[in-house]
Amino acid sequence: MTFASVTALTTSSMRRRGERIKKHIEQKKSPSGWVLPRQTTTFADEGSWSNIDSDVTPIERRTWSTWTVLGFWFSDALNAQGWECAASIIAIGLTWREALYCLIIGYSMVIIPLVLNGAIGAHLHVNFAVASRSSFGFYLSRGAVVIRMITALFWHAIQTYTGSTAMTQIIRAIWPSYLNIPNSLPASAGITSQQMCSHVLFWSLQFPLLLIPPHKLRWFFAFKTVVVLITSIATVIALCVQAGGAGEIWAQQATVSGSAKNWLILRSMSSITGSWLTMGTNIPDFTRYLKRSNGVYWQALFMPFLASLIGIFGIIAASAGKVLYGSYIWDPVQLAAQWDGPSGRCGAFFVGLSWVVAQIGTNISANVISCSNDMTTLWPKYINLRRGAIITTIIGGWVMVPWKIISSAASLLTFMASLAVFLAPICAIMAADYWIVKRQHIDIPSLFRHRGIYRYNGGFNWRAAVVFLISVAPNLPGMAHAVTPSLSVGTIDRIYDISFMWGFTSAFFVYCALNYFWPATATLVKCTIYEEMTMVNGVPVYNDGLATPSEGKPEAKFISPVVSSV
Repeated sequence: MTFASVTALTTSSMRRRGERIKKHIEQKKSPSGWVLPRQTTTFADEGSWSNIDSDVTPIERRTWSTWTVLGFWFSDALNAQGWECAASIIAIGLTWREALYCLIIGYSMVIIPLVLNGAIGAHLHVNFAVASRSSFGFYLSRGAVVIRMITALFWHAIQTYTGSTAMTQIIRAIWPSYLNIPNSLPASAGITSQQMCSHVLFWSLQFPLLLIPPHKLRWFFAFKTVVVLITSIATVIALCVQAGGAGEIWAQQATVSGSAKNWLILRSMSSITGSWLTMGTNIPDFTRYLKRSNGVYWQALFMPFLASLIGIFGIIAASAGKVLYGSYIWDPVQLAAQWDGPSGRCGAFFVGLSWVVAQIGTNISANVISCSNDMTTLWPKYINLRRGAIITTIIGGWVMVPWKIISSAASLLTFMASLAVFLAPICAIMAADYWIVKRQHIDIPSLFRHRGIYRYNGGFNWRAAVVFLISVAPNLPGMAHAVTPSLSVGTIDRIYDISFMWGFTSAFFVYCALNYFWPATATLVKCTIYEEMTMVNGVPVYNDGLATPSEGKPEAKFISPVVSSV
């Protein structure tokens, strides 16, 4: 083939691609151009919209195994916040031993909602937003979805900016003068020119990775596990070698005693658990991709060990760092910032790289996928997981101005952390409904129907609403005092110190009691219904939500003979 022929083919190909792009842009100028293809396999009502990301997970996307779950928890647990977690406990006056107890017990408690709600996704292969309709009702469930979505947006903003500080270490390790970039931004911006460059670079690196479908993320979880774990161990060893040991934090005594100490321990345990309730709520968004449901139960072994391990690394590194730098430095990125010289900058580069990977992984697993699933379920006609990820990262990374969130008053960060108060009853209601009230028997087609059996009364399950209020209300005075310490609320703020314990247990048992005395009998089925059968011109047509509806009887499954109704 001659050079002229190759040039002509290339030019023709580029011209066709340009025409397609131009046509695509023209289509997007009107709202109709953004409409997604409607799934023919859906259980949704005729005339309602659904797409592949909000429907039952197709069999070809059920690619996760037990090892994928292990990699997922490695990915999610290994982050800068986990490294600093034990630090916050020691900083308020407890010893390293008590911090370790709080880590282990706190992470063990969060296993309860993770396993109970994770099984819902593994058994039914639906996401959190769809699964919540069984307990809250078709319309009330949207309230739970919005709460979780707002939480995800806030934490995506924080994790993204934290990742940009790690990006700074990568760049300054190669070009030390990067730290001396003149600032041309006003003080009101809340960020310097150098910090803005780091933020733009981190966000740009993170963006394409957020677009990868969840069922194809196994390789990234494995990559993050190897990179972050090796770097964390190397950081601890290097600091201990330079310091001649692990420092003196092991001899530090508690600065509180008596009942104050006991309440601090309880508050610390509840705080650790509460920080993971975002995952406890939307864990079905991930377990829906499991091939077999037994992977859910292995979380009980993986998660507490992995999350506690990274906290222990933080304690040891900070203690050794005290010997070297004169003060406790709990942030791993700030530890790397102390390293100069050729070898020091080399170490800072790899630490920065590992925490960039760590923050991206945590953003994907804990924030973006969950928020995208929520948006997909709320607006299935226009938003799928990819569009949801784009909207999430634009809002969280830019619209919410994350650098101002980080630098603002501590009361705002306290308020954001207290959002777990609202997530605990959501977790408990879903778990109690699936395991105790419904006895694991769900009519899956009805989860997608406005007027299915999970409509309850006008789309609202009053039992869930009452339980939510009972669980949240006693926590509100303590939450107000935590955000505004000058506000006196009396001893009732003690309930806030055990917000997860109160919120989860009260919601779980009260929901079971209300359903025992006032059961919603229309929502109780004798077995899980996976597919439906309708008569078309006297011929039975079967729909399992996975393939095009077909005539004739399929393989034996529990089948709903008619479209579900109230």
